[in-house]
Amino acid sequence: MRKLLTAMTFALLVTSAQAQDAPIAHDAEFYILQAQHVDQWTEDDAAVDAALAQFRAGNDGKPPNILSILVDDMGFGDMGIPELNAVRGYETPNINQLADEGMRMVRMYTEPSCTPTRVAQMTGRLPVRMGMGDTSVDISGFGLPGNEVTLAEVLSEGGYSTSHVGKWHMGDIPESWAMNQGFDYAQHAVHQQGQLTIFHDDAIREQVSVGIADFDPAYTLDDLFRPDASAMATVIEGKPGEPVREIRMAAGERWTAAKYDEMNQAFQDKTLDELRRLAGENEPFFLQYWPMIPLDNTRTGRDGPDSPNGGLYADKMQLLDTWVGDIMNELDTLGIADNTIVVLMGDNGHFTKYAPQSGFTPMIYKGGKGDTSEGGVRVDAFIKWPGMIAPDSMVNNIIHVSDLYTTLSRFAGADQFIPRDRLVDGVDQSASLLFDDESKGRRDHVIVYSISTPKAIVKDKLRLNLPGPGESPILAEFFDLYRDTHEKYPVSTEVGAWGGQEFVRILGRHMARKEKYPDGPPAYGVPYEGIENLRPETQAAVEAFAIKRGSVTK
Repeated sequence: MRKLLTAMTFALLVTSAQAQDAPIAHDAEFYILQAQHVDQWTEDDAAVDAALAQFRAGNDGKPPNILSILVDDMGFGDMGIPELNAVRGYETPNINQLADEGMRMVRMYTEPSCTPTRVAQMTGRLPVRMGMGDTSVDISGFGLPGNEVTLAEVLSEGGYSTSHVGKWHMGDIPESWAMNQGFDYAQHAVHQQGQLTIFHDDAIREQVSVGIADFDPAYTLDDLFRPDASAMATVIEGKPGEPVREIRMAAGERWTAAKYDEMNQAFQDKTLDELRRLAGENEPFFLQYWPMIPLDNTRTGRDGPDSPNGGLYADKMQLLDTWVGDIMNELDTLGIADNTIVVLMGDNGHFTKYAPQSGFTPMIYKGGKGDTSEGGVRVDAFIKWPGMIAPDSMVNNIIHVSDLYTTLSRFAGADQFIPRDRLVDGVDQSASLLFDDESKGRRDHVIVYSISTPKAIVKDKLRLNLPGPGESPILAEFFDLYRDTHEKYPVSTEVGAWGGQEFVRILGRHMARKEKYPDGPPAYGVPYEGIENLRPETQAAVEAFAIKRGSVTK
């Protein structure tokens, strides 16, 4: 029996190894480009391999460290360009310096809101493929499935130490948390700023949120209708296989603007601590810092740094810029700046529901957070890798946030650990970034989803806003994005006469590919399960959630 089990195990390992030798499965449009550029791509792949080997030879045989900073709700043009800073009336000098020392990815596309963008970056897949296209604010009982293979898991297989600090926002069930999704250590908020800055006690008093607790509830019958931000789990900390604990929140304590400030400072401090710890180890590291500012919706307790803009988010963006400068200085102090890739970018467009008091409105492109227009999914994005990526450079080919998954895995020498049993939307953009050559890009389209529905197709310089169900396709709007960044002047007839059917075929091929690689659901479970020090009020909130969930099965 033991020999049989050994033989079976060996066979499974061989089969798995053979499967991993297969090419990564991509969406249909990738293969159309590959058929046209296969010879050039083969040559470029060899050049990338040579460049990466040369780097490792000069770095004691090790791949680069990777530091990823994802900034919440920042529209295109608000970081990295001092002239546009001046137009806004605030400053981001440290991020501007990072932009000067690295490369701007000019056509970086994300998803329309927080959760789906983070899912795409972590999994290299469109969020619709695992039912994670929506953004949840409070207790929801679902999250990122454990069978998704995250970038942290890929890099861990490649010998990296991994750490995550800050926002996460991919579920409130344990299966979805960072410490259970490939990170050796994680400290992150369970939810997001809806709980932590929009409907906490101070925000309610300032009427940032209305109708939660700022009235006499004499006629209220349903006591479970309104969320209590202070009862929800806030920030958790843990390691794989070890107890997860909520930190910096005591039983009966109320969440306030002061608690929000305390949390954000603690995330910054922990990021610097993790940077020092990881730099002292022998392995390359992947450190992910997802700050929660600049979102900060109250005036309560607010102090500096002030700006001529004076907006709630704009002033906090200046603080975050200072923190980015501290992190970059620490890289220099630790002597690891030259062997560390730094990626800094926004996750989606501005939170326009809080404009203009936030200090931000759409600048270059139409729309913001939640919109499928360019302003919702176009962001500032920079990558710095001294000696490998040209300073003060830019590429203007289309890059999607999911491409970071594949590209960073390639830079790390870990792309062989990307799964081959599923469709991966992210494509390898190494050649374009390393050689400062947008003609070497491997993507020329993006399908923009709203939750689970395709809403737009961007191909080359053109954009088609898809008509809704029952709407005549004749009314579909085409835009030339180089000529019309605000999508005001459709060129529907001019483009549609030759391109309409081509765009329909792009969508058709995308949907047909799903027959081989079907979309799946998110993971479902009990919120906060496994937090060993769950507060009594949080347990009561979970019980209330269970009553609501159970009501549909009565």
